[in-house]
Amino acid sequence: MEAGLYVAGRPLDLKTLAGIVGTRSKKKVKKLAKMLVEDYKNRQTALEILDLEEDRYVMQLKAEYTGQVRKLSTRPLLSVGPLKTLSYIAFRQPILQTQVIDVRGHHSYGHLKQLEEMELIAREGVGKNRMLRTTAFFADYFGLSHDLRTMKRQLKTVFKDFSKSDVEVKTNPK
Repeated sequence: MEAGLYVAGRPLDLKTLAGIVGTRSKKKVKKLAKMLVEDYKNRQTALEILDLEEDRYVMQLKAEYTGQVRKLSTRPLLSVGPLKTLSYIAFRQPILQTQVIDVRGHHSYGHLKQLEEMELIAREGVGKNRMLRTTAFFADYFGLSHDLRTMKRQLKTVFKDFSKSDVEVKTNPK
């Protein structure tokens, strides 16, 4: 189970974890997963296993270590364009696709396709248009709340922190 969580790099549900462990008993898998969560809480390690909503579990780097190892990451999850489009959707959701295209430009059609394929956003039909929202996977991946109001507050804080660090870099170049 531990190896599966490590290799996946994303949240795994009980059914997937059961397949890894070789059992059909979700109760047994849940018990093993909870033991693993507790084991990681007691370890002095840079990794943690989190128990997410809807009986899903994820292994990830603890937040306090991300700054120290960010440069070692081989490549970002998203390039700048799709990341800006995703940020806009996350902060303004639910939002009509036409509004995103108006603000981000026609090239963002490609961004939306990529974001949907990565399961970071969901599109649902609203007449001739589509309503865009982020997914539970998005919230889990970025460590955000599933509650929309709370998520927007968290994003506001993140954006504010990025603005401060950007200003610091420009005024204090190394």
